[in-house]
Amino acid sequence: MGIQNKTMLITYSDSLGKNLKELKRNLDNYFGEAVGGIHLLPFFPSTGDRGFAPVDYDEVDSAFGDWDDVKALGEKYYLMFDFMINHISRQSKYYKDYQEKHEDSAYKDLFLNWDKFWPENRPTQADIDLIYKRKDRAPKQEIHFADGSVEHLWNTFGEEQIDLDVTNEVTMDFIRKTIKHLAENGCDLIRLDAFAYAVKKLDTNDFFVEPDIWGLLDKVRSIAADTGTELLPEIHEHYSIQFKIAEHDYYVYDFALPMVTLYSLYSGKVERLAKWLKMSPMKQFTTLDTHDGIGVVDVKDILTDGEIDYTSNELYKVGANVKRKYSSAEYNNLDIYQINSTYYSALGDDDKKYFLARLIQAFAPGIPQVYYVGFLAGKNDLELLEKTKEGRNINRHYYTSEEIAEEVKRPVVQALFKLFTFRNQSAAFDLKGSIDVEVLDENTLVITRCNQDSSVVAEATINLKDLTYTVKENGQEITFL
Repeated sequence: MGIQNKTMLITYSDSLGKNLKELKRNLDNYFGEAVGGIHLLPFFPSTGDRGFAPVDYDEVDSAFGDWDDVKALGEKYYLMFDFMINHISRQSKYYKDYQEKHEDSAYKDLFLNWDKFWPENRPTQADIDLIYKRKDRAPKQEIHFADGSVEHLWNTFGEEQIDLDVTNEVTMDFIRKTIKHLAENGCDLIRLDAFAYAVKKLDTNDFFVEPDIWGLLDKVRSIAADTGTELLPEIHEHYSIQFKIAEHDYYVYDFALPMVTLYSLYSGKVERLAKWLKMSPMKQFTTLDTHDGIGVVDVKDILTDGEIDYTSNELYKVGANVKRKYSSAEYNNLDIYQINSTYYSALGDDDKKYFLARLIQAFAPGIPQVYYVGFLAGKNDLELLEKTKEGRNINRHYYTSEEIAEEVKRPVVQALFKLFTFRNQSAAFDLKGSIDVEVLDENTLVITRCNQDSSVVAEATINLKDLTYTVKENGQEITFL
């Protein structure tokens, strides 16, 4: 099908109904034309991190369905799948073969060997301190071989996620085969999960290592192009990295918009938002919420440190059931720079504020991505949070088909469906068109989107103090909520 300029739903296979068949049925029954694409979060057999420690890309986890179910979704929606370019499960056949055969394994060069990476008498403590880490110790793990020997492998993320050595041909062959297989099964866009960690190099922080990272990205893009798929590199860091990637003509994520929008709605001021919308590239996917927390690091230098602190503090003050401890080590959080909450609850479960946030997103440059909890204006799931003690689960509610039937009746959810149907169908949001942002006063801005030949113009006037809006298409007013 190829990528469409239409709103992409982000969902797990078992979050809108218990499997892929129910997901399709619920989308067909309730979502209408509000959704044009689906980011189907990892649906492969996995041993951790809710799908992000894949054992194999060849299969669909049987609890969710099979490849026919995935392809059935692809008949109506363009599809994005995840490829974990940095790691694979230690329960995978590749790891087990290596463990069993050691140096005789065909996969011995697939994994990044920690011991062989470092010269003699290294790493020093300074080496370890330099690494951009996701844990408070060296990112390594022991591997016990059948012959009795023990070595160490790189292990950036969870214990189940063993790092791959992307410099070796066996790894490139694995990448080639995997991308080809995903494309054959309906994938239009591949999300390169955690790709900034994939290149490791001596005397660097092992995060977005230039120029090497570009070499890897170009190789993978060439492989993907042969199969008719495109790439979306996933990276949470300073926005300047997204801009660099955009300059190389890749799709990028707008991970700054969530905090900028929260700041704007908390303060009632439009200046920062207007500046960010003017700066943002058109070839991007926008987010307010994802399967992870709300990113703080992405907004540095767009907001001042004081504004970031204000936004974080307001989130805990006005957010509904948002507590600092939910984003702490007590709730198994790897990333201290993310705040765990649904976006609806971050805005105090306030329908007006929440709708305005989505209106801003719909008019922002790029293609909107809306997380499934966000599409249903979902509240923080404290029950799941406490049951699992996993901070991110506050925003990972499992909706039954019966719940969905009730939730879609809420006025705010109906308004979202109308909004994103409009966004998907209006020619004004042409990615080759233009955006103009005008600040009327401290609290009011006008966002104007126009297609390439200027025949269709959509205009949103938004007042963040009064929480009012007006939307017009070619002068005709449209109401949603």
